[in-house]
Amino acid sequence: MANSHDDPIYPVGERITFFRKQKNLTVNKLANLSGVSQSYLREIELGSKNPTVEILALLCQALGISLRDFFDDGSETLIQSDPLIQRIYRLSPTQREALLTFLNTMTE
Repeated sequence: MANSHDDPIYPVGERITFFRKQKNLTVNKLANLSGVSQSYLREIELGSKNPTVEILALLCQALGISLRDFFDDGSETLIQSDPLIQRIYRLSPTQREALLTFLNTMTE
């Protein structure tokens, strides 16, 4: 059966849920970080609402990924298959910067 006009073509809600869970964030925490209401975020994740590009950009920013990463299926595969990348993805921006500084000292 073909998609009706209201059915999402791309699983936006599933992708948000995946990246949110990889960051160990609750719906409430991601909503607070992004400035999107919890109820709206929940509807997006359930697939009953489709976010605007602006809302999606806010969510991606809160998740620490780009819109390109969001739509790149390879990002999900890479995160799922590499435990090191999973751990790095969960780091805060400050922790990532500290890790990068540490790694840079090892290569000098």
